[in-house]
Amino acid sequence: MMLLNKSDAATLRTVGELSAVGLAFVFALGLGFWLGHLLDGWLGTSPWLSILFFFFGLAAGILNVYRAVSRAMGPSRRG
Repeated sequence: MMLLNKSDAATLRTVGELSAVGLAFVFALGLGFWLGHLLDGWLGTSPWLSILFFFFGLAAGILNVYRAVSRAMGPSRRG
């Protein structure tokens, strides 16, 4: 059995976090659209809330990607 040193473990943790970012981005888009669609059905405002909440999901997804990449780069690599 091969043991990982701290550097290798940190690298694997970073790769795992970054690989989940794409899924979280798509989830934020889908959740935003679904919530907007649900509200459109209740309030009869179709398609405006679907569009609005899709863009809220897009903003949340972009913010999530930015935060994950910032964490992965670490404080020493930020400009």
